[in-house]
Amino acid sequence: MRKGVFAAAVAAALLAPAGAGAQEKVKIDFVLNWIAGGDHAPYYYAKQEGWYDAAGIDLNIEQGKGSTMAAQRTGIGETHIGLADLGTALVAKGKGANFVAVMNIYANSPYGMYWLKSSGIKDVKGFAGKKIGNPPWDAARAMWPALAKAVGMDPNSVSWVNVQPNAKLAGLKSGAIDITTSFYNIHHIFKRELGDDMGFFAWKEYGINPYGNSIIVNGEFLEKNADAVKNFVTVTQRAFATCVTTPDPCIEALVSANTGLKKDNELENWALVVELMTDETAKTKGLGYFDEARLKSDYELVSTYFDIEKPFDVLEAVTNEYVDTSIKLPTP
Repeated sequence: MRKGVFAAAVAAALLAPAGAGAQEKVKIDFVLNWIAGGDHAPYYYAKQEGWYDAAGIDLNIEQGKGSTMAAQRTGIGETHIGLADLGTALVAKGKGANFVAVMNIYANSPYGMYWLKSSGIKDVKGFAGKKIGNPPWDAARAMWPALAKAVGMDPNSVSWVNVQPNAKLAGLKSGAIDITTSFYNIHHIFKRELGDDMGFFAWKEYGINPYGNSIIVNGEFLEKNADAVKNFVTVTQRAFATCVTTPDPCIEALVSANTGLKKDNELENWALVVELMTDETAKTKGLGYFDEARLKSDYELVSTYFDIEKPFDVLEAVTNEYVDTSIKLPTP
C-alpha cells in the first residue's frame, strides 16, 4: 500500500472510536520498559497526533526502569498498562503478578551480549569467571539462567556487577566489567563506539528467542476497561504500522517530547526495531499477534529455568482478543 493511502486509511479508521470523545475519557498510565528511545516513537507519535485522545484515552506515558519493574508495577496495579519483555513478565506472572499480555512489539528476542575481542573472550563459554555488568532490573539478567543452561554453563559461573545503562560502554572500555547486555535496537551505538574490537552475539543464535517487548495490562483494569484496552491496542498497532512506512514524523515526535534525544541516532534505533518486529505472523495474522505454539515454547522455557511458584496456562495469560487482525506489518 502506498504511504499516502495507508496514512489516509489510518486516519479514517480512527474516526470510528472518535465518538468516545463525547464521553469521559479513560485515564491510562502506561509505563515503558526503559527510558524513551527510538523503539518507543510510535506511542509518542500517536499521542502527539491525538489518536489516543480520539479513541477516548487520556494517556500518560511514564519512563521505565527495566522489564522486571514494569511487570511488577503492572502486576500489582500501580500502573494500568506496561511494556515488558515477555519472558521476564512470565516469570513475574509465576510469582503472582496479575496481568494479561495483549500485543507483542518484538516478535524476536532483542537480547544481545557485548564484550571486547581484545579481552580474549571468543564466545559465551569464555564468560565463565568474568564480570557481566548491567542494571539489576535488566531483562537479560533475569533470563540469563536460560541461556547459560542452554549452552551447558553453570549460571553461577559469572559475577554480576550493577551498572547503570549509560555506563555500560564506559565499563567495558575501562575494564571495570568484561561483558554487558543490551537490546539489539541500540546495536549501532556499540558498533560505533567499539568498532572492530566489538564482540557480539544475539541470544537467538543459541536457540533462546522468546517474544520480547510486549504490552501487558493489569488484570483488574482489563476487566473493567476492556473497550479502552481494545482501543489502546488498535491505536498502537496503527501507530507502529505507520512508523514502519514513514519513520521520520514518528522520530520527530519522540525527540520533541524527550529532551536530549537526537533524531539521527533514534532513526538508526528504529530501523533495528523494525527487524525485531518482523516475523511471518505479523505479516499474515496481524501486527502484534501472538503465535500459540511459540507462547507454549516460551512458557516451557521459563518453567524449565525458573521456579514458577504458581503455574498457569500461558494461553490464559496472553491473548490475541484485542489485536486488530486487519492491521498487518507493512513493508518499509
